Parts: sequence; structure tokens; C-alpha cells
Amino acid sequence: MFRSGPIKGAMFGLIGMAALLGVSARGQGGASASDKHFVRDALEGGNAEIELGHMAQDKGASDDVKQFGQKMVDDHTKMNDKMSQIATQIGITPPSGKPMAATATEAKLKVLSGDAFDKSYIQAMVKDHKDDLAAFKKEIATTSDPAIKQAVTDGAQVVAEHLHMIESIAQKHNVKVN
Repeated sequence: MFRSGPIKGAMFGLIGMAALLGVSARGQGGASASDKHFVRDALEGGNAEIELGHMAQDKGASDDVKQFGQKMVDDHTKMNDKMSQIATQIGITPPSGKPMAATATEAKLKVLSGDAFDKSYIQAMVKDHKDDLAAFKKEIATTSDPAIKQAVTDGAQVVAEHLHMIESIAQKHNVKVN
């Protein structure tokens, strides 16, 4: 810690200025750094779901995998539209990329076709939606920003619905999932 001197004075000056201006440690829009990280990750994950959904429509062997792919495109496009508004409100630029893990999944799926594609896609979607639901629930529990909490609560309901759907598809196709 700083005992005295110009650094301590400057630090207290900045804290005092922030207090006068109404700036908190949570930053713009009341969003914490953790909230901003979650929103960025959710948007990147949504981008990946949209791309993989298109791939399932094109490469899926079964109608239910193709239909699930279409649902991913439709629902994640809507979710990303809402989450992009939140991102803008909290001062971050909505990302256009996707997570590294999704890039690896996409590369794996690109070389598959038929039943092998369906099985790998189903397994990836079960894992991804389980992970996403856990992340959404954690964000709901930790955020204090009402707009973020509402968007994440709505998103968690959609992700839970997707998880239920893909688990049913996995069971129908006798695909083992963890």
C-alpha cells in the first residue's frame, strides 16, 4: 500500500473525482468487468452456434439435426440481437468472432458427413449447451445490473430449451453424451 506522497495523493484525488462524477468501479451502465466478459463471451458463443447451425442444415443427415440447426440459427440470431444492445449499453463493441473451441469444433465437423456428422454435432451441442447453461446461471446469480440480469434470464430459458431438445435428439439417435 501507499503510505504517503504524491502517488497516494493522486490516488485519493482520482477516487474523489470519480465519486463526484458518479463513476463506480462497475463502470459504464453499472456493468462489472465480469458482466462485460460474460456478454462478450455470450455473443461469441452465439456467433458460433449460428455458424454451426448453418453447417447442420447443410451437412446433417437426419431431419431432426437439420431442424435443430435451423433453430440454432433463428434463436441465437435473436439472442445476439438482444445481447448486442446490452453490449452497446455497457460500452463494449459486440464481437464478430467466435471462441477458439468453436473453431476447433467447426474444423472437426467440416470433414465429417452423414451419420458421423450428426453424432459429432449432437455431442458438441449437448456439451456446449450444458456449459452455456451453467455460465448463464452463474451470471444470473452474480450480476447486479437489472438489464443484464433480464437478458441473461431470458437467454438461460432458451439455452435450457435447446439442451432439452438436443438431449432428446441424442437419445433418439442413440448418441452417448456425458
